[in-house]
Amino acid sequence: MELSFPVLILAMGLLGTLGIFALALNGPSSAKASHRRLESVRERHSRSNEVAAQAQMKRIRQTRNDSKMEGLAQRLIPNPALLRQRLEQTGRSWTLLHYVLATLGLFVFVAVMLTLRGLPIYLAIFAGLFVGIGLPHFVVGKLIKRRVAQFTAKFPDAIDLMVRGLRSGLPITETMGVIADEVPGPIADEFRTVSDKMKIGRTMEVALGEAAARLGTPEFQFFVITLAIQRETGGNLAETLGNLSDVLRKRAAMKLKIKAMSSESKASAWIVGSLPFIVFALIWFINGEYMQKFFVDERLIIAGCGGLMWMGIGVFIMAKMVDFEI
Repeated sequence: MELSFPVLILAMGLLGTLGIFALALNGPSSAKASHRRLESVRERHSRSNEVAAQAQMKRIRQTRNDSKMEGLAQRLIPNPALLRQRLEQTGRSWTLLHYVLATLGLFVFVAVMLTLRGLPIYLAIFAGLFVGIGLPHFVVGKLIKRRVAQFTAKFPDAIDLMVRGLRSGLPITETMGVIADEVPGPIADEFRTVSDKMKIGRTMEVALGEAAARLGTPEFQFFVITLAIQRETGGNLAETLGNLSDVLRKRAAMKLKIKAMSSESKASAWIVGSLPFIVFALIWFINGEYMQKFFVDERLIIAGCGGLMWMGIGVFIMAKMVDFEI
């Protein structure tokens, strides 16, 4: 039995998408990871010059391969430095290559599926680009917001732990190590990174400044500024950090109060903004031929573009009305 051309296109698109996702998300096997750990221990504790030379060559080859793949990904991304910073803010081990492969996979899958559903090819490509570029960006943004929210929620407790350590006589560098060991979640990761950088010779100001740039939260920037001012002017650091912890808790309470007061308006904005698109999609699946006139008739195209423009203006105004900054 001969297969039709659309079926072949669908099969090739699905296989390519599955392959791209498998390549982007596939992690190392447990056996290979265990073997690498054993090799790392052997290279670190061995006194043989031959073993050290082999380890050095292995690192050079790995760095060369990673740089080639990262260079290929950077050519496809307009601003790779900003995207790399966003990927670091998620707390995941994702690279630019993973991001590019996920984007290409979504683009191919959505474009092929919509083409087979009867959508015009140019509109299917546009929808594929929208989903392929927008969905990874949205997912990365949500992961960043969730990690920042987890950090902000536990940060006053971490400062209180630091205050107790300072009052018991520990230096500020040791209290950061205690926080990395005692407080779970993103706070442990960030303070462990700061502590490790200070152990290899970085100053505390530089290590905290890099962490503040990576997190991008006002709460941590307040903390960095407080330490910088205290080192310049002196004073009781434990009392200063205690006051900062109280201010951060009041700030979090104010955010929750504003969120509760504006939740009804935000829900209304989401419903009003998404309802036309939901109705359009439902009618498309019920009677696709009727809705295809929006992409053929010039009058309907002009009316649809005007409706989208006014909808965008309305959603923008509603978003600004319920957006509060503290």
